[in-house]
Amino acid sequence: MTETVGQTVATTSPAPERHPVPFLDLQAQTDAIQQEVRERWDQVLGTSGFVLGPDVERFEREFAAYSGAQHAIGVGNGTDALEIAFQAAGIGPGDEVIVPANTFFATAEAVLRCGATLVPADVDDDYLLDPQDVAERLTARTRAVVAVHLYGQMAPVARLREVVGPDILLVEDAAQSQGADRDGLRSGGAGDVAATSFYPGKNLGAFGDGGAVLTSADDVAERARRLRNHGGVGRYEHLEVGTNSRLDALQAAVLSVKLTRLDAWNAQRSAAAARYGALLADAFGDVPEVVAPRELPGATHVWHLYVVRTPDRPMVSEALAAAGIGHGIHYPAPVHLLPATAHLGLRPGTAPRAEADAGRILSLPMFPGITPAQQERVVGTLRSAVTGRRARPAVVV
Repeated sequence: MTETVGQTVATTSPAPERHPVPFLDLQAQTDAIQQEVRERWDQVLGTSGFVLGPDVERFEREFAAYSGAQHAIGVGNGTDALEIAFQAAGIGPGDEVIVPANTFFATAEAVLRCGATLVPADVDDDYLLDPQDVAERLTARTRAVVAVHLYGQMAPVARLREVVGPDILLVEDAAQSQGADRDGLRSGGAGDVAATSFYPGKNLGAFGDGGAVLTSADDVAERARRLRNHGGVGRYEHLEVGTNSRLDALQAAVLSVKLTRLDAWNAQRSAAAARYGALLADAFGDVPEVVAPRELPGATHVWHLYVVRTPDRPMVSEALAAAGIGHGIHYPAPVHLLPATAHLGLRPGTAPRAEADAGRILSLPMFPGITPAQQERVVGTLRSAVTGRRARPAVVV
């Protein structure tokens, strides 16, 4: 069976003799907070204040403080957060925006929906935006660079700031990195403006859609608040054309409850990542055919995803599926080679490392509460698949 889970395609064909290992299991989190959420929801129901209001304002204050930003503006989803962040910062037609080629399509989509020009750049060995490649793509029209904190690890924001200087906006796509930090900078509070997602599968996920814009610039925050609410500052007072994208109070209540547990859940992810690293090293030795990810020096990785490079991915994927092990690909094509961006006329070779990675990367099960036994089974199946591939006789033509 193939399940589409947000941005993840997780193949979870049930094994005949063993329970499946899910790609993502949110139930333990849900069970742990149900009672507290119900109490908070009862308070919301008692006021019938369902859109924006005190509960949203409370979560916005909490999340801004957690992220090291002066302002958090709750919106309807992470994609809207990106688009509103760009618009609030003044990005539009005639501007070039550099984004990493390996990212979820929403990053590129928000640039295009603002009328700006998409400029894909290559990634480094850790799948993050490469500052050197960014430097080579800067032009007089470059207005912003988007640092995507991918898989739970922050992009090199400090180095990117050195490259772009003070006059080019540094925008964070922080949808996969709530709680991460790098070089003393916190995800969501490191750039000029940031956007994040509270889709249920995120490290900080709601019980539905949600997102936020983060910034320490008062003028950007003020405009973001207008843009999310039809460009208005008061009832029937519309200063500009905006949109309808407001975080609702029920989701804000869930997020406030979850935020108090986020660091503990991230610690569980970190422990699981360390366990995967040890298991993979033991399974594949000093010259691994399966390359494990790493936590960079000076960084706290929050392991939204655990992404390996693997040979012969279709064969490995088939073996995992047959064993009932969920997995995903993040992402199977760079943004400049998708049908939705074909009109831009960008060709293979634009971002060689991202393009090569797209054919090799594989996301293994990762979530708070994943058990050592589940991880051992994942790595054991992976090893059997890869060593079986190695042992297959060569085809004589």
